[in-house]
Amino acid sequence: MKLTLKQVRKIIIVLIFLVLAGGIGYRLGEQQVRLQLSSSSIKIDRTIPPSKQGKVDFSLFWQVWDKIESDYLNRRNLDYQKMVNGAISGMVASLGDPYTVFLPPTENQEAKSDLRGDFEGVGIQIDYKQAESQSEPQKLVVVAPLAGTPAEEAGIKAGDVILRIVDEAKKIDKSTEGISLPEAVSLIRGPKGTVVKLTIQREGVEKPFEVALKRETIVVKSVELKFQENNGKKVAVLKLSRFGERTETEWEQAVASIKEEEAKNKNLAGIILDLRNNPGGLLQGSIFIGSEFLANGVIVQQDKGVDGKETYEVDRRGQLLKEPLIVLVNGGSASASEIVAGALQETGRARLVGEKTFGKGTVQEAEDLPGNAGLHITVARWLLPSGKSIDKEGVKPNIEIKNDEKDLSKDAQLQKAIELLTN
Repeated sequence: MKLTLKQVRKIIIVLIFLVLAGGIGYRLGEQQVRLQLSSSSIKIDRTIPPSKQGKVDFSLFWQVWDKIESDYLNRRNLDYQKMVNGAISGMVASLGDPYTVFLPPTENQEAKSDLRGDFEGVGIQIDYKQAESQSEPQKLVVVAPLAGTPAEEAGIKAGDVILRIVDEAKKIDKSTEGISLPEAVSLIRGPKGTVVKLTIQREGVEKPFEVALKRETIVVKSVELKFQENNGKKVAVLKLSRFGERTETEWEQAVASIKEEEAKNKNLAGIILDLRNNPGGLLQGSIFIGSEFLANGVIVQQDKGVDGKETYEVDRRGQLLKEPLIVLVNGGSASASEIVAGALQETGRARLVGEKTFGKGTVQEAEDLPGNAGLHITVARWLLPSGKSIDKEGVKPNIEIKNDEKDLSKDAQLQKAIELLTN
């Protein structure tokens, strides 16, 4: 299913090109702010480092801080750490870059969980289904239950509409009408062993019904392989959903299965690399995947502005260098997936089928901060082998074709790719 721009951006913020580094001290407008919490007081060091003196006036900030401390109605309940985190978030947001973000501890841990491909929840992929008319609200639907998860075991089906989410332990009882997708995901997820209740509306069932699901640790594979046949020929379909920490191991297992199939049968017509709705991930993952299909050459360049450029080339001997290759992309293909698709297209190694990609051409470094918070900061732009920037431009497919968002049972893009390889 195609993701909206808002949904893709939300996912990208926590996934793309994470290069994990060590911790740095909390800084507020580059002014060192050290908080020492105790039962009776909080001590703040307002000393301005010599390197910042004369460059910016922090007096207004401290004037507001002091005013809140002295006059705010509920000042006894002030959470100083939240105030500092909020100030840092505001400073980062002032850059106007949606991908440079400060992540408080909870969000930072969620970002790492998404990158690892594991989280605690019930195991369903959800999205909003376009209503038949603009006057009707969108419906939160189950795209698919994940195999072996509480959702599948409870009988949740693709196409089920989620009307309500109830978590008695958290005192949550909320209709899904009007809530955002990230909020819905957050409400459904929760600690392992706890229970969430979903009110389901299912086609063919007269009345909505409630399903109680006990949350478990869910591990989401980033690589899935299946074989499809057409005209007596087989096609290997490699679905790559992210460039995460488990991707290389899962990818190697899938490639081994393809090579095994090739050895047994001579009718393998080619490979389809499905990068649709892949929001990106680790830089090394894009180099690793690109090197599977390219024998040599540049995969991507990094433009660091005044610090010059850095080039990343094929760094290993791939096993799928000669097989005919089609790459599927859409508006949800972003960052690392755009780099792989663009490199394979520019080198003539593959044709792209689908829709223009998202256009995310900047790279973020991620640093862990004290207290389990994190900072993702844009440090460079990514360029295709030709030197072309994809930022805000995306990568255009060789063959443009759209899927019908109202009919999830048909995949015209995948079918077109299969036909190109087997006819």
